[in-house]
Amino acid sequence: MKKTLFEQLEELYPEMVKARRHLHMYPELSFEEQFTPEYVRQHLEVLGIEYRTHVGGNGVVGTLHGGKPGPTVALRADFDALPIQDEKDVPYKSTIDGVSHACGHDVHTAALMAVETVLAGVKGELAGTVVFIHQFAEELPPGGAQLMIADGCLEGVDYIYGAHVWAEDDYGTIGFVPGHAMAGGDNFEITIQGKGGHGAIPHTTVDPLVTMSQLVVNLQQIVSRKMDPNAANVVTIGKFHSGEATNVIPDTATISGTTRTFDADSKDVMEQWIRLMSESTAAQNGATAKVDFTYGCVPLINSEAETKRLKALAETHLTNMQVEEKTPMMTSEDFAYYLEHVPGSFFFVGARNPEVNAVYPHHHPKFDVDERSMMEIGKVFILAVLNHMNGLEVADCEAAETSK
Repeated sequence: MKKTLFEQLEELYPEMVKARRHLHMYPELSFEEQFTPEYVRQHLEVLGIEYRTHVGGNGVVGTLHGGKPGPTVALRADFDALPIQDEKDVPYKSTIDGVSHACGHDVHTAALMAVETVLAGVKGELAGTVVFIHQFAEELPPGGAQLMIADGCLEGVDYIYGAHVWAEDDYGTIGFVPGHAMAGGDNFEITIQGKGGHGAIPHTTVDPLVTMSQLVVNLQQIVSRKMDPNAANVVTIGKFHSGEATNVIPDTATISGTTRTFDADSKDVMEQWIRLMSESTAAQNGATAKVDFTYGCVPLINSEAETKRLKALAETHLTNMQVEEKTPMMTSEDFAYYLEHVPGSFFFVGARNPEVNAVYPHHHPKFDVDERSMMEIGKVFILAVLNHMNGLEVADCEAAETSK
């Protein structure tokens, strides 16, 4: 009896776990990826899938030509890691000091590799082309997406889909967000230049630490008093450094932070107020301010039609899953740049499970996932491809629940 695509994917689950754990043990930082793209390249070569390496830098793009004419659908997974020490007590703990897959990009890559295996086996029945985008450097602006797009990864692509394993949601849930899904994110660094001196005679100094403390409080007024209260905006300070000794007033103080918003006008307004408040707060205290503002990702806006269609397919064919519509989130993702060029959708697959100690948030030193989430990412990817192609029917995907 012919096996469905979902059944074929489920049979690959042990290989998915093996691949994910291998990647987890050997993480690589953004723009420094060497082992990971080679690992992906070898996989594509074994499957006989046409590929390009060094796309935009460290990216890898595979192209699977179906046996019949039709549209081109792209699937994207990112593969960079974070500068975070892995503190999990597991056999697959990171072997690289200070670097770990604390966001789930190893999950995304392993899932896409399994989908490649399944679709390569039925390429003659596919009515169209599938492009597999393995992206580098999602975590570090300017990110790899724009660089890969500039190097042609979307040439000829009609639709694109991406996924993120989601630690906030329990395993067994799949979330879709039509329209605005994730915020645009920018970063800034502010340095206050004062005049240092002895802590016992502060009147002879211009204290940058006190000035910066006032500025941190003042910056919170941007969202509460300068932005439309009906719009979602965030200004967060994540880093504050000044001085090295307890009895010395330093010369400088520096903070770093991020802004999040859903529209371009708000991005501009927040930058303007950050600069104005920095300069005026410093001047009031006899200091000066230097502001470096770095534009990051644009807001991620899912195509309404593609998202609603994919959600409906998931509801129909993944009956063991809880399929839901999520509210927009203030996190950011450079998948947004792909959606500026072609329609598509970015969806979220729950991976929280206390039974396997997958209870920590993204970017936490003990971050981990219920690895069955890879299976659900893969199934939705397959649904996304077949949604746009004749030949194979979506019904060919139906199968039993995910392997436990």
